[in-house]
This record gives sequence, C-alpha cells and structure tokens, in this order.
Amino acid sequence: MAPLTRNRAVRPGMVPSPIAVDYYGQRASAGLLITEASQVSQQGQGYQDTPGIYSTEQTAGWRKVTDRVHERGGRIFIQIWHVGRISHTSFQPGGGAPVAPSAVRAKARTFVNGTFTEVSDPRALQLSEIPGIIEDFRRGAANAMKAGFDGVEIHGANGYLLDQFAKDGANKRADAYGGSIKSRAKLMLEVSEVVAAEVGADRTGIRISPLTPVDDGSDSNPQPLFDHIVDQLNQLKLLYIHVIEGATGGLRDVAPFDYASLRRRFKQAYIANNGYDFELATKTLQSGAADLIAFGKPFISNPDLVERLKKRAPLNDWDEGTFYGGGTKGYTDYPTL
Repeated sequence: MAPLTRNRAVRPGMVPSPIAVDYYGQRASAGLLITEASQVSQQGQGYQDTPGIYSTEQTAGWRKVTDRVHERGGRIFIQIWHVGRISHTSFQPGGGAPVAPSAVRAKARTFVNGTFTEVSDPRALQLSEIPGIIEDFRRGAANAMKAGFDGVEIHGANGYLLDQFAKDGANKRADAYGGSIKSRAKLMLEVSEVVAAEVGADRTGIRISPLTPVDDGSDSNPQPLFDHIVDQLNQLKLLYIHVIEGATGGLRDVAPFDYASLRRRFKQAYIANNGYDFELATKTLQSGAADLIAFGKPFISNPDLVERLKKRAPLNDWDEGTFYGGGTKGYTDYPTL
C-alpha cells in the first residue's frame, strides 16, 4: 500500500487519529503498508491535519496503529517527510516563511482550512540550518522505532524538500548543496545515510519521482541525476527504492526516462508505483522489471484489495470528495467482500 495523505490528524499536536488505527488495521493484509507522510518537525508540515513523528504524543498515537497492524499479521513502515517550500505560513513556527533550497516559489497549492490555496513564498535555508534538518529526519526515524514500526520510508519524491534540493528547477544554490548533480543530491543522500545508521539499512527505504511535475518538481536532465542518486543509495544498501514512474497520479509516459537503468543499478528491492492495475502489475513482476508493486487509490476504497486481486473480484469505486480531511466517511466505511 503506497503512502496516501488523508488529512485526519487530531489537533492540537498533529497526532494520528484514533480512526487511523481502524483504517490501517483494515488494510493489514497488504504485503507492506506504508503510512501517509508524517512530518519530522513543525517546519516540515505543509498541509492541514497531517500527522507528525517528532513529539511524544505523536509517537504514542502511531504506536496504537502499529500494534493494530501487527495484531492482524501485517508489516508497516512510516513515510517521513519535510515538505520544504510546499507549505503555507499558517503552518510554520511563528508564521514564518516556508524553507527551501532557494527562494523560488513553487507553482503549487496546498490544503489550508479545508480548501486548496497557493503556497507561500519560501526563504532559502542557510547552510548552518541544514544539519538541523538532517537531525530532524534522524529523530523522526528513531521515534518510528519507538512507535513500533517495522521500518521507515524517506520521502524523497513529489517536489518536497529532498526532491527540491536534488532538482535544478528549485535549487539555485551556489554552495556545497547546489550546482552539480553531486551537490544537489547531497542532502537526500545525507538524510538516507543517517536514517539507515539509526534504524538499519535493512529497515530503510526511500521514495523517488524522477519525472513528476507535481508541486513544480522538475529537473532539466533527470536521467543522470537519478542514475547518480540510485548508485549512491545502492552503496548504502537500503532495503528498497520506491519509484513513482511518470507523473504522480497521472500519465506514466509523461516524458522519456529509463527506469530499467535504476533497476539495474540498485541491487536491493525495486518497488514500482503509479497507475498499476492487476494486468500491468502481473506483467511487470513476471518480466522482472520490479520486485513489488505499490497500489495507492485502490487501497483507499478496497481495504481487502489483496483478496480482491487474488479472486479477480470487482473493486469498489473511490470517492475523491473524501480523500482529504473529514471523519470515517470515505475512510473506514468502504465494504469488504
């Protein structure tokens, strides 16, 4: 089950909701559950009512989720993120500007007070602030272990902070974290290294999206950039790379890219994601192009998706109107077979 932002954390404190216990427990038959992205600091929040993994209360809230999933025989990783410039001043400490590699505003929207609105103008992170960002990821990973997670997925995709640093559309820096491919990839790799050191490389995955235009996450030459990133991730011996192939939630062939190059370079597991149905997933696995397939929206409306795929049973339709925010409707009330 791919990570899916659902905007149902409890205020104050951005604590996972009690109904999240039921939501993830219902889907425990997935080969691996990856939670909705959870911010590693208040600064890392970009959307209304998304959970965190930086406080004692958040960690305790997540513990109830992992206990339920484990009771039902499941395995669950938490996705940890910092949204960077895809945020709004209303979420930031003291109402400050969101942070980014450079003071370049994204052509993107975020979810504030129940509606989508333009993101705020960001400020460039100072070099002296970057070690603190890395430490926030390490602390989030440590808290994940206290919360009983089986592992951690680093969010390096979809135009958020680590992706912003990697891609030249957002990164205009001239210091050690900007300019060359090696320098732009530096933060993503440093975060990967500290998280793997904290929880074990065999419990650490990362999600990447070489091509997606979502949240203005573009690069002028993504193939050599992501070949380099994956070469370095392979050296760290992470458990998996989780690759969004094409435009997130959109066209798989949005632009030319050789995903097989990443598959060859990375010696551990390759998880493929984006627009997969039963037929394409089966074909991809049989060809050896991926080790695992991640399903997103079908898992929202089909808590028993695994059983339905096994039996080739029809799938429930999802209700997009209840994707973001709300209560149990469109969250824990979808029927099973």
